Amino acid sequence: MESSELLGPAQYIMSAVNNTKLNSAVFLLTGFPGEEDVHIWISIPFCLMYVISIVGNSVILFIIKTDPSLHEPMYIFLSMLAITDLALSISTMPTTLGIFLFNSREISLDACFAQLFFIHLLECIESSVLLLMAFDRFIAIRNPLRYASILTLPRIGKMGLVCVLRGVAVILPLPFLLQRFQYCRSNVLSHCYCINQDVMKMACSDIRVNSIYGLSVALLTVGLDSLLIFLSYVMILKTVLSITTQVECLRALNTCVSHLCAVLLFYMPMIGLSMVHRFGEGSSHLLQILLGYVYLLIPPLMNPIVYSVKSKHLRERIIRVFIK
Repeated sequence: MESSELLGPAQYIMSAVNNTKLNSAVFLLTGFPGEEDVHIWISIPFCLMYVISIVGNSVILFIIKTDPSLHEPMYIFLSMLAITDLALSISTMPTTLGIFLFNSREISLDACFAQLFFIHLLECIESSVLLLMAFDRFIAIRNPLRYASILTLPRIGKMGLVCVLRGVAVILPLPFLLQRFQYCRSNVLSHCYCINQDVMKMACSDIRVNSIYGLSVALLTVGLDSLLIFLSYVMILKTVLSITTQVECLRALNTCVSHLCAVLLFYMPMIGLSMVHRFGEGSSHLLQILLGYVYLLIPPLMNPIVYSVKSKHLRERIIRVFIK
């Protein structure tokens, strides 16, 4: 007679629960389901994107640091954005390339919680930096004569510190709220990295507290920042339209193009993915996966390209460095 037949009902149930907990001690990340045979080829564009993101943002940081003429508020905010994008790329790179290069799908709960903390923290900081950059453009266009006296280096440093502290304060509870749960459902995640709204669906407990807190954090950080950015541009547009000459009007608007591109690249995929996770129960799984890659890979990839192309001053310094 097998040992399982000797167990009473209570012991059998406890054994099953223990086995379930053991099986859910890791999560399984997802690349492109059904395309495992070509993952090695899919890894090539992903490697290129990570290389371009890391090199591009590093070059911008190097240029701004070494060129005293770029130690202006606009470029200091740009360096904050580059640091955040660089950290965001590094936080997702190990798991993403691990799947495509080595088919390494397993991630422990602690590693998953740590990764989602850094991903959401960096998102929150990037949203704050984009708001500061909108404020920078507003001051530069609305009150150019007092621009340098309002945005001093110590004041910019304090603003950056507030962005980081706000992010830590609102994101730090997330992994602790997730640690309370037992994960006894399917342990296959929707993406090649861990995010809060994906992980909490794996819990076999009531997740209403996590869901409400996550939605509140999103509204009070990304939602509030995007609203304030929108209001900043309403004020900018009102100021620009009051300028008498068309040439000056277009020149003022042209200084905002790079920032507007960065805002759209950051907020549009984030809002789309959040809506799909929270309300798109019947949505295509492939759509979730593609939005997930766009959401975290495209902003760090495109921001240095957009700013290098649109900023003549920065572009000239980069060309001069490479020509040397």
